[in-house]
Amino acid sequence: MAQIYTMKRLIFLLFPLLLSAQTHRFVYLLQYKKDSLAQDFTKANMILDINPDDVKFYPYSYAQNDSLNIVRGQKRSRWDDDLPAVIRKKGSFENTSLILVNDLFSLKSTDKMNWKLLSDTKIDGQYNLQKATTRFGGREWIAWFCKDINLSEGPYKFRGLPGLIFEIEDSNRNYIFKLAKSMKFPKTYETPFLESFVGKKPLPVTEKIIAKKQLELYNDPLHDVAESFKSNTNPENTFWVSGVQVKSIDQLKGMSDERRRVMLRDNNPIEIDKAIKYPLN
Repeated sequence: MAQIYTMKRLIFLLFPLLLSAQTHRFVYLLQYKKDSLAQDFTKANMILDINPDDVKFYPYSYAQNDSLNIVRGQKRSRWDDDLPAVIRKKGSFENTSLILVNDLFSLKSTDKMNWKLLSDTKIDGQYNLQKATTRFGGREWIAWFCKDINLSEGPYKFRGLPGLIFEIEDSNRNYIFKLAKSMKFPKTYETPFLESFVGKKPLPVTEKIIAKKQLELYNDPLHDVAESFKSNTNPENTFWVSGVQVKSIDQLKGMSDERRRVMLRDNNPIEIDKAIKYPLN
């Protein structure tokens, strides 16, 4: 399992040399609740890469997998559909989200944020942080940013403050981002793993199409497995779902019912106003 960085490991190598770095990477610890009623958080390391021309936010595990592919001479794809992946031009509120629903899709959005700067401050190590709030995606957000670091960026789609965002969380504490680590690369860090999945480039779509694809997945979550199982003519082939061998079509019905229960329960995206309205029956 990947190392989960915490604020105790906060390392800044940076700021006098910032302009000389082609990619400056910030690692955030994301704590989130898939189910808003859950007591415990799921944790993940997330990367914010600030390049000369663009900004990319994606799971740390993708970069780890990319490094392994280079070492091993492989081209294995990895994707976590629970975690966001976002690309934008530097200084822009125009985002492109990469979303996997069986296939990889790209969704453009304009996410302008109206921030309210507050007088509250606090110290984080050697950095003075100031508080700000905004409403975005159906949630109220509280951010702490550092004016001394002249980067108007932050995790996910959050940006537009007069300094780097160190921390941001929603008022119900369903999503908490905390800056944990920083590093720099002398050359722009390439991300081919965001540009294609299993050899296919992301297909541009609208929110309406994404919602349709999500509903199709909910209504028949194991469609591809079922079709492959029914068309199989080789008795030596085996089919597996979540570590369980599939031996009959009837078995897939129970598995599909469980998948739907999980999708209903874990329907708590960052932008809650875009949560899919799944049918209850």
